[in-house]
Amino acid sequence: MAFIRTIANKPQIMKREALSQIRNGALPGPTESFKSIFEELDQAILAIEPTISREARSNAHGDWYEWLLAIEAWNLAAANTALNVPILLPNKMSLDLASLYVPNLSDKIYDLRKKVEDSSTVQLISSNPDFVILKRDLVERTIGPLVPIGNVSEVETDKLSQLYANFSGLCGFEDIVGYLSVKTSFRPDRRLQISHEGSLMKAIYVHLQTREWILNPPGLRYYAMATVVGNPDRASLRTVATHSITTVSSTPEPAVDDVFQVDDRASATAAFTTILG
Repeated sequence: MAFIRTIANKPQIMKREALSQIRNGALPGPTESFKSIFEELDQAILAIEPTISREARSNAHGDWYEWLLAIEAWNLAAANTALNVPILLPNKMSLDLASLYVPNLSDKIYDLRKKVEDSSTVQLISSNPDFVILKRDLVERTIGPLVPIGNVSEVETDKLSQLYANFSGLCGFEDIVGYLSVKTSFRPDRRLQISHEGSLMKAIYVHLQTREWILNPPGLRYYAMATVVGNPDRASLRTVATHSITTVSSTPEPAVDDVFQVDDRASATAAFTTILG
């Protein structure tokens, strides 16, 4: 099995290869815990390379979680033509979220960023959510009907990770339905990141609505998901989207619309049925 490589004398996990090879490409069972899968992968990796750090393994857990969720959500959407489609997103170094919109809209976001920077000492900065939820019609017009994924192979996870590139410059105002941020666990800093992302994504949406004179828009949804969600997590994520309290004419809305605890395929199906509906 080739899922460890050495760079500058430091062993590293080849994440796709590890997930695929250790499990022989098998999808999780309906109630098989994702956390138990991560533990299984960790044990196999440590058996070959005991010096792999806890931080490296935790980082791998995040990618494995995203890929397992992406496959489950994709298969759910493939089986139900009424659902919208989740697309994995890379980090902001690889993708400027504004570039997903058609040029008329992306130019307005670029203009907003420039005006913010030119008129003050601050910048419009945010990390990328993990998934964008796109209207099904746009997805099928662009890449065709959704074909179910039957295994967790390196090819399939790579395809899912690269899908976003097909939609560059194609999304109209209503084609982006919402976003989803996923974490294996919620630390206090991660809660702040998620709330900031949700609030800023919604503020940009409202900016586009105003610039385009769009009346009664459907709104943008923002969700969060983790293997474990406690009451402190839900309380912290129940914050208001900042832009919605700036005028008396607006109704306060949440930065995060809903939070889901997902640690197996069964709970993923229940969550994505709501998120993609």
